[in-house]
Amino acid sequence: MPAYHRALFARRVAISGAAALTAVLAVAGPAAAHAEVEADTPQALAENVTLSFVSEAESAKAGFAELRVVLPEGIAPTDVTLGKSPKGWKLKATDDGYTLGGPALKAGVDAEYSIKVRQLPDAKEIAFKTVETYSDGEVSRWIELPHDGAESEQPAPLLELKAAAPGATPVGADPTASEEPSASPSSAAPTTPAATPANADKAADEDDGSSTGAVVGGVVVALLVLGGSAWWLVKRRSSATDS
Repeated sequence: MPAYHRALFARRVAISGAAALTAVLAVAGPAAAHAEVEADTPQALAENVTLSFVSEAESAKAGFAELRVVLPEGIAPTDVTLGKSPKGWKLKATDDGYTLGGPALKAGVDAEYSIKVRQLPDAKEIAFKTVETYSDGEVSRWIELPHDGAESEQPAPLLELKAAAPGATPVGADPTASEEPSASPSSAAPTTPAATPANADKAADEDDGSSTGAVVGGVVVALLVLGGSAWWLVKRRSSATDS
């Protein structure tokens, strides 16, 4: 092959290779950006664990404005408190997780933040589905879960956990109040009626009835005594007259 043709062929190969590389990078570029999560204590049932998140920027013209995260089963929104976050960003609990947002970050700046959770669930792996919203309205959804070993295009942040420590148990509500025995109707102390005008009148009526009954009873006893005495005197006089 003449030198001219060889040079032309090499040039075409170089152009084709550059075009192919550009296409590969264009396809791989967005996929390279993703969301990740790490833990200072990646162990099932570990308590007061700090989770650190990174959402990599993939927009060249807008910055992150808000992140929405769906918590895995076993972590309640009320069990989450905000640690470090971009300046001015606030955390708000939702029904199934939380949102974190504030002043938009600069284009190309990753969103990094941390939260503290009360306790990690008893699981081998947990996912934190994340939806990223940019200042221009663009949305990236990192919500896909592993399925049959296949690699996801937009995987949710996953955290692998070690087995729970021996003796570790789920943290629940304080059982002290529920364990205290409640007073049964038979053992409960009798209640005293409230001092209302109606109750006061009723009590007065009952007292009057009792007093009246006592007076009547006394009169009856006195009459019986007098009657008996009179009968005894009459009988004695009759006996004396007969004699």
